[in-house]
Amino acid sequence: MKILMVLTSHDQLGQTGQKTGFWLEEFAAPYYVFKDAGAQITVASPHGGQPPLDPKSDDPSAQTDATRRFKDDQAAQVVLASTHKLQDLKAADFDAVFYPGGHGPLWDLAEDASSIALIEATVAAGKPVAAVCHAPGVLRHVKSADGNALVQGKSVTGFTNTEEEAVGLTQVVPFLVEDMLKQNGGSYSKAGDWQPYVVTDGLLITGQNPASSAPAAQALLKMLG
Repeated sequence: MKILMVLTSHDQLGQTGQKTGFWLEEFAAPYYVFKDAGAQITVASPHGGQPPLDPKSDDPSAQTDATRRFKDDQAAQVVLASTHKLQDLKAADFDAVFYPGGHGPLWDLAEDASSIALIEATVAAGKPVAAVCHAPGVLRHVKSADGNALVQGKSVTGFTNTEEEAVGLTQVVPFLVEDMLKQNGGSYSKAGDWQPYVVTDGLLITGQNPASSAPAAQALLKMLG
C-alpha cells in the first residue's frame, strides 16, 4: 500500500507579514494512521525539501498525541525535511493521495498544475484522494473526465466559514473553502466548529478541520481495504 502525502510550500499569510504553511496535526495524525497500518508513505511538496510549518500549529495548545509522537520521531522528521518535488511524481506509482491542510495550500496547491494533474490522474485511475481542513481547497480547479468540476454533485466538507472567522482570517485568505466548494457545485455539509467530520463520496474523502485528519486517514485506509 503506497500513499502519497502532499504538503504546501507556501509560508506567507497573505500580506500580513505573518507565517503560514501546513498544520502539524494534519500531517502527523494521518502519517501515523498510515504508518501503523503498514503503508509505504511518500511525502511531496511543490518546492521539495523542508515544507513550512504553520507556527500556530506548533503552539502547546495545538499539540496532540500524534504531534508529540512526531516530535520524538527522528525518522519521521527526516522524511518531512526531505520531501520530493511534486512535479517529479506520478499518480501511477501510488494507491492513494492525502492532502493535509493549513492555510498554505490555498495559495500554492490550489493553483499548482502538478497537483491538479495528480488529482485528476488519481481519480481517473480509480484511486482515492483525501483532503482535510483547508486542503479541500486544492480541488478548486480540478476537473472530472467530463470537464466539470470534480466536486460538482459530490458530497464534500472542508474548513467552514465560521471556523475561518474564528481564527480571524476571512479577509486574508485568497478564497473561503466552504464558499468555493459550493460555487463548484459541491453538496457541502458540516458539523459544529472544530468537531471531527468526514465525508466520503465515491473516490473523494474530505475532512472539515484538524480534528478530522485522523478520521479522514482512517476512511482512506478503509477504502483501500
